[in-house]
Amino acid sequence: QVQLVESGGGLVQPGGSLRLSCAASGFIFSYYHMSWYRQAPGNERELVARITNTGAITDVVDSVKGRFTIARDNSKNTVYLQMNSLKPDDTAVYYCNAAHQFWSGIDYWGQGTQVTVSS
Repeated sequence: QVQLVESGGGLVQPGGSLRLSCAASGFIFSYYHMSWYRQAPGNERELVARITNTGAITDVVDSVKGRFTIARDNSKNTVYLQMNSLKPDDTAVYYCNAAHQFWSGIDYWGQGTQVTVSS
């Protein structure tokens, strides 16, 4: 059974940091590009960061550039999102996504983890 389980969310003050984890199982992790998305209340889900299957290439959206870093450990079947200098606008449910490196029509999603940035 394919599973993506996010963890590490919580309440943090502005300027603080969190490290999200996404543990994958049920598929060959190293064959999949991984991404983090987020969705704030009333907003559409948006891409935050992505990393290729080997970890050779990473990318983050402009709104989090310089603050967020995506990484993966294929030996642990886990992808991470290090979030620094958090802002209230970062408040959202963060979702982990897996997309096959070749079969781009196949996507897996986690259940999400809540990140709340508030004083």
